[in-house]
Amino acid sequence: MSREEVDRALARLGAERDAVEAALLALQDHPGRRLLEGADLSGRTAERWSVAGQGLGLLWALFDRYSEALASARAVRARRNRPGGAELAQLSELLTGPAVTVSGGQLPEAVGRLGSPARLAEQVSLAELMSRMDGWYETVLEVVNAADAVWSALPARIDLLLAELHRVQMLAGSVGVRPGGHPLADDLADLARDLTALRAEVRADPLALWRPARVPAQGGTGPARHGTVPAQGGFSAPSGAVDTERFDRAGRALDDIRVELEGLLRLRDESHERLQQVADLLQRADATLAEARRARGEVLAKIAATEVPAVPGPASALRERIGQAVECQQSGQWYRLGPLLDALEDAAVKELNRARHSLTEVAQPLAVRAELRGRLEAYKAMAARLGLAEDPEVVERFDQARWLLWSAPCDLRAGAEAVARFQQALRPPDRTGSSGPQGSGGSQGSGGPQDGQSGGQG
Repeated sequence: MSREEVDRALARLGAERDAVEAALLALQDHPGRRLLEGADLSGRTAERWSVAGQGLGLLWALFDRYSEALASARAVRARRNRPGGAELAQLSELLTGPAVTVSGGQLPEAVGRLGSPARLAEQVSLAELMSRMDGWYETVLEVVNAADAVWSALPARIDLLLAELHRVQMLAGSVGVRPGGHPLADDLADLARDLTALRAEVRADPLALWRPARVPAQGGTGPARHGTVPAQGGFSAPSGAVDTERFDRAGRALDDIRVELEGLLRLRDESHERLQQVADLLQRADATLAEARRARGEVLAKIAATEVPAVPGPASALRERIGQAVECQQSGQWYRLGPLLDALEDAAVKELNRARHSLTEVAQPLAVRAELRGRLEAYKAMAARLGLAEDPEVVERFDQARWLLWSAPCDLRAGAEAVARFQQALRPPDRTGSSGPQGSGGSQGSGGPQDGQSGGQG
């Protein structure tokens, strides 16, 4: 090597040495490393840390050998401002040749072979020593970064979810949902066991919940790879992701249970009012049925030749189910009251509609008679406007229709025909002696039979 090449190599190697020292100090202070050293580990984490945990000590030992070799080269270079051939040859050997002696136990051939048989001593160059240090650094940093990422992501969230689960369990107890008596309570107990086991696993074996990236970063992440090292707390993001599937699944299950329990809580607060509404609907249905029975009796007594449908009795089965609902309410069995109350509300509405339909069917003849009476009175008022109130034929037909509609039993068919005849009598007198189709009387008379025919159909 020339003098200029030696000086450039010394500057470069010095910068790498400073970068390595900064990286090792930051790694020494890494929160993941401190937690790993103080934790009771198991599983995959214990297996990997048993290897990587010794790497930091080895890194410092190798760093010392690297620093010593670099210091020796710097001492040779400092002897003369312009080193001679012998000194340049010595510097070339120190900087590029296998001039560093390390213990074989401190420098295994591969990182993953810690514990394998090692040679007593080995001669390596500074470049190879740096490459070995980079390998160890990547191994240690990968483990501490992954463990720190899991510990930063999950334990606090699991504790918060366990606290929320405890609150939901108290809510479940307030609405009568208890283990062994309702599936929701059993689901909550299972969730509590799963989350407690997950928290213990996270603390003891965080790497079991770490999913490394499929493609490793190119070029490595060694301490001297770029000549600088991030400050503490600024390590590059670990290549992978925390597996939160079990935690997320438990969170979704707890949300579903909470929604169901909040529904039961609303039911508890609304049950009295809803039961009262069901009772009111049934009371209205009973009153409607009573009115239908009264109307049926009136139809049978006052309307002749009419088939009247029977009126159904009250829904006694519904009242028995209301009694069951009250028992569930008093005993706090809200999860049983919910579907029972929904069915009762639907049945009560149907019962009221059934009663109304029965009343409409039964009272139909009375409605027809009331319509005919109203039309007769309207035609009577029309007769007065036309000046026919004293006409004998009009008076006779009105009296006949009125007698038919106000007598009991009333013949609706005969009454409708009598109303139609009375309407036909309301034609004004024919001044020309004939009723032409163009005259107003003809028009009125034409309209009368149509109305009369319509009334007869009703």
